[in-house]
Amino acid sequence: MRRVTEPREFGRVAVAYGGDSAEREVSLDSGRNVLEALRARGVDATAVDGVPALLDALRAGRYDRVFNILHGRGGEDGTLQGALESLRVPYTGSGVLGSALTMDKIRTKQIWLAAGLPTPKYVRLERGADVERALADVGLPAVVKPCHEGSSVGITRVRTRADLAGAIELAARYDGELLIEQMIEGAELTIGILGREALPSIHIVPAGEFYDYHAKYVAEDTQYLCPGLSGDEEAALRKLAWQAFETSGAWGWGRVDVMRDHGGRNFLLEVNTTPGMTSHSLVPKAARAVGIAFEDLVWRILETSFERGGRA
Repeated sequence: MRRVTEPREFGRVAVAYGGDSAEREVSLDSGRNVLEALRARGVDATAVDGVPALLDALRAGRYDRVFNILHGRGGEDGTLQGALESLRVPYTGSGVLGSALTMDKIRTKQIWLAAGLPTPKYVRLERGADVERALADVGLPAVVKPCHEGSSVGITRVRTRADLAGAIELAARYDGELLIEQMIEGAELTIGILGREALPSIHIVPAGEFYDYHAKYVAEDTQYLCPGLSGDEEAALRKLAWQAFETSGAWGWGRVDVMRDHGGRNFLLEVNTTPGMTSHSLVPKAARAVGIAFEDLVWRILETSFERGGRA
């Protein structure tokens, strides 16, 4: 991977943030932090809010490359990546295939299962489908999710049948299919990916029942244990995370979320190809555990924009 020593080598950088997805506020926070870090290192960087404004600026020749920190729809699902490829503008993160695939939780699971990688049992739930039958196939407890959202948006844990109707109603507020997934009870872990390296895992211990939007971005009482495991177990978890990341076509940097049951078995949940870069975010915490400060992390992510080859 190319290492950059002078900020001028990056040229004029657009930090794409904000947008109009359900994760807009988190993206704005992430983008402000990235912009500050790049400028602190002497990079000529400017924040641009949303895909239309970014594409207008690129067509006008204002920027040479893009640091993409748009979370969710539009910025993380292959839409922006396809536009940047057509304009031949280098950018951070996964390409069209990796972005589009990992935004779709159901198709990502199908790829993992085909590759023999472990993920919780699930049922794809189309609009108007027999919900009771789907739940019977998965069993209780279960998790109901919209297929295409991140940051725990629209997710409900279902422990009794009485919880099901409300869970479906919440998830159905978002576009696309739904899925009912087997709930794995145990430790919630996440593994950051930087370049071709899996960073130390983080064991997330929320004060509440699970790591929801509030616990991720608002609460100050969530505990983060890094590394989350030790010895051979940690090595095996990082290897699994890298396999999941690579198999799903992701590239450059990202994060893999895993549940570990009480028997020590790991189950892949999803890949995030544009993780948060807020004060609560996980990839910066993992990087810091191996001596990579936030400014250095942002610099190294931007370095990945030079490697167009190999981006799925």
